[in-house]
Amino acid sequence: MLDPNVFIHAYRAWRRIRRDRKAEPEAAYLPSLVGPGDVCLHVGASDGRHTVVMARAAPGVRVHAFEPSRFTFQVLELVLGWLGLRGQVVTVNAAVSDVAGEMILVTPVKTSGRMGRSLAFVAARSPDGQARPDVDSRAFKTQATAVIALDDYCAEKALDRIDVIRMDIEGAEEAALNGALRLIDRDRPSVLIEIHPQILRERFGGDAAAVVALFLDRGYRMFELTDAGLEPRTAVRPDLPWKDYFFVHPTRRERLPPGVFRDLLS
Repeated sequence: MLDPNVFIHAYRAWRRIRRDRKAEPEAAYLPSLVGPGDVCLHVGASDGRHTVVMARAAPGVRVHAFEPSRFTFQVLELVLGWLGLRGQVVTVNAAVSDVAGEMILVTPVKTSGRMGRSLAFVAARSPDGQARPDVDSRAFKTQATAVIALDDYCAEKALDRIDVIRMDIEGAEEAALNGALRLIDRDRPSVLIEIHPQILRERFGGDAAAVVALFLDRGYRMFELTDAGLEPRTAVRPDLPWKDYFFVHPTRRERLPPGVFRDLLS
């Protein structure tokens, strides 16, 4: 039997999605990257808001959604079922990194006492002291989670084309991308990724500049959504603890649906 809190959280997420509320502003631009029949990866799927946006963006879209939290994974599956999208979405209860194995998922407990499920991150071991260097919390909880590499997953599932990746994994982005270099080099997928410079550096030994360079060195264009619209960038914003960025390769322009990214790449 499911925890009653799973139903409560799923209902709230379903209602937000139905009312188009509380989605990041970048979500509105995802349909400009997704064409008919595209294959999308949602890494750090949470309650599925971006999964739903991609699945509904065009006919025949398939989404593979990865979520390590057992609680949130149950929420995700309920929401997708209620929205009639289980046939389009493959759900995977696992975290994503550069190699397969097992890690722990660290979920901060907010100062209010509520679980910070959207702030959870994977780690090799429990952190000392504060869960995250960029978030105030009073404690944290852990659970074991399976970890996969996207290149291995695509090979196992015989996915010979990936068109769009949405990634929001709280600092693990560099490791996850290093585990997806074959598919990135093969397909040049469009990417919407949230980059967390401080936790990436202090919990993962990574570097936000290396994440950006991974794309720019391959000829990608980088964009940030501002009050003025989508603007080109070559580096992350140093004044923000986290921020979403789009990376789109010019070779994908003709395959993109008519819209802002096709115009920006012209």
